[in-house]
Amino acid sequence: MQINRPNVTLIAGVDEVGRGPLVGDVVTAAVILDPSKPIDGLADSKKLTDKKRQALAIEIKEKALCYAYGRCSPTEIDELNILHATMLAMTRAVEGLSTQPEFVFIDGNRLPKLTMPAQAVVKGDSLVAEISAASILAKVARDDEMIELDKRHPEYGFAGHKGYPTKAHFAALEQYGAIDEHRKSFKPVQRVLAQANGEG
Repeated sequence: MQINRPNVTLIAGVDEVGRGPLVGDVVTAAVILDPSKPIDGLADSKKLTDKKRQALAIEIKEKALCYAYGRCSPTEIDELNILHATMLAMTRAVEGLSTQPEFVFIDGNRLPKLTMPAQAVVKGDSLVAEISAASILAKVARDDEMIELDKRHPEYGFAGHKGYPTKAHFAALEQYGAIDEHRKSFKPVQRVLAQANGEG
């Protein structure tokens, strides 16, 4: 894919983590890197080990010109649907930057509502350093939140599957039902709630 880097200084990258899980927020991050402080090893967060992601997240926070997170809650996801919630979370991340970018690269094939020029880049987390950095921050933040949720609800195994629809997660849903953090509009959760209400 052709990536036309504009001739401006402040370029942000934005990515999301958590569209697929059945529980928790969809988390986005926006990052403006500092060209004078290069970071080695930036890549799609999914292709990095957890240890490498954690180390890079610390380095990104230390070296980036600025970064910010955006999110949408399970309630917002249920109200808006996951696509619109993801776009809103991306907008929130960009708006949260302490320095507003002149241009934004967005991972994927859709653009959220922004006040500055932007380009959507499919597989951007592997092609654009700013998006890679954003994907790492978002992934680490959401994984940390799942580990915290696991401490409150250990029976679901969130620390392991991070809320994704795995066999273990389905089994826990069947056995224990849904918690407040579950996305009620997602079909596997709907099914369990319907059964609990005697509809299934």
